Amino acid sequence: MTPTPDYSKMTGKELDRIAHVIRPGGWSVAGGRPISTLLGSCVAVCLFDPQLKIGGMNHFLLPSRGKDRELDPDTILSGDYSMEVLVNALLAQGGQKRRLVAKMFGGGNIVSAILTSIGERNVEFATEWLQRENIPVLASDVLGPWSRKVVFVPGTGDAFCMRMPVTQSIVAQVSREEEAYANSLSKPAPPAGKKIELF
Repeated sequence: MTPTPDYSKMTGKELDRIAHVIRPGGWSVAGGRPISTLLGSCVAVCLFDPQLKIGGMNHFLLPSRGKDRELDPDTILSGDYSMEVLVNALLAQGGQKRRLVAKMFGGGNIVSAILTSIGERNVEFATEWLQRENIPVLASDVLGPWSRKVVFVPGTGDAFCMRMPVTQSIVAQVSREEEAYANSLSKPAPPAGKKIELF
């Protein structure tokens, strides 16, 4: 049996190399392996239960769901649903909401094609949601003209945030991922009974 690595002795770059990557609209809850994501105007919230030493991270773009269309329950479409799913996944592993603490990242403005208010709206939403649910924010790095690489260690609650230089390749990568995610939000959910599952 392979021993569990001591993540507390690794640098942010070492953790990033072995991390499970989540994309816009994704989330992950785990007790061990680090989780990473690349952020532009999106926001990532890391939640941690310090007693059980379990945590998770999400990555969302929009602060609320459209009320005029049905949603595919298998897809994290926006901030409110993304936050609910992350909390519920931690509760399912024995976490308690009263113990949860948060770290929040993102909401940058690096892509002129995306409205500058989107990052601000994401940050405002996450801040208000966490306040309403009485989950304290222990650390944050939000807004500004940067993309960010975030690595979160679910078993310790440690988070590493690196502001990325605004290069053409980084902007192009973030733009592609966020645009694809935004486009998926505008597509209606498949009709009931017509859903196709791949396995």
